[in-house]
Amino acid sequence: MNEELSFNNYKEFYYFYLGEHSNVTCRNLHYIGSSLVLVVLTFSLITEQYMLLWSLPLIGYGFAWIGHFFFEHNKPATFKWPFWSLASDWVMLFQFITRTLPKEHFHDK
Repeated sequence: MNEELSFNNYKEFYYFYLGEHSNVTCRNLHYIGSSLVLVVLTFSLITEQYMLLWSLPLIGYGFAWIGHFFFEHNKPATFKWPFWSLASDWVMLFQFITRTLPKEHFHDK
């Protein structure tokens, strides 16, 4: 990842972000991690097992970082742009679920 990159707005960042997730396995690991975060969060709140909330970053970032380090072979965007990256994880998952994910940024179109 080029450390000199800068973005004028979120849309510019998001297109960069999608390009950093061009590997289908990396994206799938993001979807799994994000989905598990929602499941554990819901379970924790319903059952009042609040100690489980500590596992959320490990679950979410763990799956994502495995995708980047072993499949995408790049440095996660969250290291430099943590807030936009976190938001983009959820936007990407939503677009995947709704089948509106822009495919032009991926090798595996």
